[in-house]
Amino acid sequence: MPAIIATTDNIPGHRVTEIMGVAFGTAVRSRNVAGNFMAGVAAVFGGKQKGNINLLTKTRDDAIQSLAEQAESMGGNAVLSMRFDSGEFDSGGGNIMEEMVAYGTVVKIELNTKTA
Repeated sequence: MPAIIATTDNIPGHRVTEIMGVAFGTAVRSRNVAGNFMAGVAAVFGGKQKGNINLLTKTRDDAIQSLAEQAESMGGNAVLSMRFDSGEFDSGGGNIMEEMVAYGTVVKIELNTKTA
């Protein structure tokens, strides 16, 4: 079963049994020259940056997948307090790279069988 990833500090109906530590899932993707050009045109004339939105969506999904894999390799079955950080850098020759990091606290959780 893949790790549950949540932006919250807990998961309703579950309790944390062990804290494994912090994990990071990193993803990097590049925009090609045509994508950079079209983004520039859209910036001048306004409108949605569809190419950039698609790039960021794929990069975000890759970062989440990487985080889930890291959590599982640490022995956890959930990530709590997940957050994102992102940025871009020029890797040379005008090749803009988009980087996204998903991070959070890896834990072991189990169903809370106690009733109030």
